[in-house]
Amino acid sequence: MVSVYDLKQNPIVSVIRNATEDNILKTVQALKDGGINAVELTAETKGITRIIEKVANEFESDVLVGAGTVLDGETAKEVISAGAEFVVSPTLNTETIKMTKRYGKLSIPGAFTPTEILTAYEHGADMVKVFPAGTLGPNFIKNLKGPLPQIPLMVTGGINLENMNEYFECGSEIVGIGSELVNSNLLNGEGGFTELKKRAMLFTSQLKG
Repeated sequence: MVSVYDLKQNPIVSVIRNATEDNILKTVQALKDGGINAVELTAETKGITRIIEKVANEFESDVLVGAGTVLDGETAKEVISAGAEFVVSPTLNTETIKMTKRYGKLSIPGAFTPTEILTAYEHGADMVKVFPAGTLGPNFIKNLKGPLPQIPLMVTGGINLENMNEYFECGSEIVGIGSELVNSNLLNGEGGFTELKKRAMLFTSQLKG
């Protein structure tokens, strides 16, 4: 069972949208070769349960597989059954938290205000995703951590090579990076996967230990 500690050991989560069954394994392998071992596959992707199953079966414990853009408890149950170890949402939905925790998986709902973040945590969230983080920037995270130091935070939205470490320095445990890392339009040939590996290596090399 994946824990919050396990996720913190993989502080960069690659958010992958519009993957296909044909390209997902090469995509995850390229990320892994570049040092990124946690992926969030978004639930609106066509055939998402089969895609999650493929990744979970292929990489097993070598890659932490999560599902993103999960808006309700029913979808949470489906992606967990497919193999998702953590469930991420853009908004706060308590039924999604309950369903995720019922099956012993990590719940990471989205929130923006201090009230929403605390409410999510009080309803059982293991970590809270601050989204869209880029709207207010790293200092917003620093200010949140003052009164709410006990709540682990993931930030998504507007994270890039230039500002990633500032978010960590201000208190974020995890960063979720989408199109700045994975551009699904480029994943149709070996050159695209080679470029993805290089992008992953750029991000992981920037991490301050």
